[in-house]
Amino acid sequence: MGKPGGNVGSGEDASVSKPDEHEVLIDGLLYNVKGFKHPGGSIIHFLRGKGDATETFEQFHDRSTRAQKVLKSLPSRPCPDDIAARRVSAKKELVADFRKLFKDLKAEGWFKPSMGEVVYRISEVLLIFSLGFYFLLSYPGLVMKALGILLIGISQGRCGWLMHEGGHVSLTGNIKWDHRLQAIIYGTGCGMSAGWWRIQHNKHHATPQKLHHDPDLDTLPLVAFNAALVGKVRNPFLKAWLKMQAILFIPVTCLLVTLGWQLAVHPRYMMRTGKYDEFLAFGVRYLMFGWLMGGYTWPQTILVYLLIGQISGSYIFTNFSLSHTHLEVTQPDEILTWTEYASKHTTNISNHWFVNWWMANLNFQIEHHLFPSMPQFRHPKTSVRVKALFEKHGLRYDYRGYFSCLGDTLGNLSHVGDQAGVTTSKKGQ
Repeated sequence: MGKPGGNVGSGEDASVSKPDEHEVLIDGLLYNVKGFKHPGGSIIHFLRGKGDATETFEQFHDRSTRAQKVLKSLPSRPCPDDIAARRVSAKKELVADFRKLFKDLKAEGWFKPSMGEVVYRISEVLLIFSLGFYFLLSYPGLVMKALGILLIGISQGRCGWLMHEGGHVSLTGNIKWDHRLQAIIYGTGCGMSAGWWRIQHNKHHATPQKLHHDPDLDTLPLVAFNAALVGKVRNPFLKAWLKMQAILFIPVTCLLVTLGWQLAVHPRYMMRTGKYDEFLAFGVRYLMFGWLMGGYTWPQTILVYLLIGQISGSYIFTNFSLSHTHLEVTQPDEILTWTEYASKHTTNISNHWFVNWWMANLNFQIEHHLFPSMPQFRHPKTSVRVKALFEKHGLRYDYRGYFSCLGDTLGNLSHVGDQAGVTTSKKGQ
């Protein structure tokens, strides 16, 4: 790792004015990350030479003392005035008010996990799962078996919500325990890799809806969420598929994503990275499912597995898509503040007790993106203060009804599909 400013030429002011493409600005200091391998993946490279990464670092590493030590071990220098003028947001009052709100909420205890909530969430998943298999295995009628499959699918989907909380270290608040729980819940409950999810999802949180940065936009060929992604599509089969994507998304595409993750993407990642503990969770999942389905033939077992996967995939992926995919995108060279990303690229959905349960409080997506390590059950109450902050600074606080937002999401898929193969402007949708 070279010294910061190592490529600077001669001259008294050269070290100040030269490009700083290997430096990340955090709390007034420029940290040189050239050659640094971030354990969370390539997310740090999105922040090199761009904007102020203070909020991004704080919100991702709020519970990690190790991250603070690693940061301090990197070469650093005070940020010169001319670089600060390029990198620090002109919206200083907004940034200051957000930082104050964050500190106030921490001091008031809003980031403290609740063990009662943890026990409730895990017990709920186990109860729904057990009821589902009881109805599936104990009753001969198709109606009760269908109800059982529905409940198992919902429980698998709710494992997705639960592991999401563990991945953000907002479940127990202990990084090691939350990541262990996430690996167990995601591996046994969904047949997916916690490590893969964290790397991809953290990129999304750092730069939501930003082209070439947010992996949630990198979804071709199965689906496209923005017209900027489909203008160069020329394959006739893919064009026909995309034109039908609004109709196919819930019943077909969600299942294909589920199976692709379970059978190819995540096992390949675990082999490449040596995540053998996650393979153990996978093994437990399939051994348990095979044992429970012991009275069924192999074709019947595979059919039940596919039906469960379709229900769980539709449940989790459709609900996740409501919060972002129908919104505009940011260009790769655009720089927004942490708060502006939440305002411009996230949607809150219907503050209703059932929707709150159905979406595990992630219908408060604005609050979740501002405070990813805050336990999600606290979002409804903190949303009042977030909305006041947005109103003070003239930011959009996007709030929609559940079915209205579902209509917007499917309508956007239809619109984008119609644009497949059509040349689009640089700004996209």
